Amino acid sequence: MSKAMAAQPTSPLSRLWYKWRFHINILLVIIPLAFMPKYFADMALFRGTSGLGERTIGEVPVGPWSITLAEFRAAPPELDGPAGYMKIFTGALCKECIGQVKATYLRIGKPRSLRAAGGIFFGSAYRMGATVPLPTRTKADAELWITMEGWDGSVHQAAVPLDQASPSTVAWLQKQQGGKP
Repeated sequence: MSKAMAAQPTSPLSRLWYKWRFHINILLVIIPLAFMPKYFADMALFRGTSGLGERTIGEVPVGPWSITLAEFRAAPPELDGPAGYMKIFTGALCKECIGQVKATYLRIGKPRSLRAAGGIFFGSAYRMGATVPLPTRTKADAELWITMEGWDGSVHQAAVPLDQASPSTVAWLQKQQGGKP
């Protein structure tokens, strides 16, 4: 009687696989678990359960209305292809002004008119988002302008210094300009 013996793998890769397959499969489970805390933090940020953003600027009065403004990510602006560098801000309108405000815009530098008011906030009035382009000639002492248009046709504006709105952007601008203010 002959005993049937399993054929031994012949290639070195095959031998390596048979020897270490259990350990490699355990790694395939452990590695994704290492990224779970960042994933859950990002999901809380996107859902809004951790607030408006990573850094809340505060409530900014704009004429008779007000908006609570926040930096979505407390990081330098990100390059968005040919559009240039962009920064994302989030906001929430005050409860009294939700029915009165038609549109809210955000821009770096004072807008010349309502047509050039900047990036429009999108989303619900309780959690809106706007992407603001950073012009190439932006100075570190620039201002972030908020423009609100009411259903009655009124337009109100307010400015927040950029160093108060986004210190990471100001630091990034100074680094881009070689340390000049």
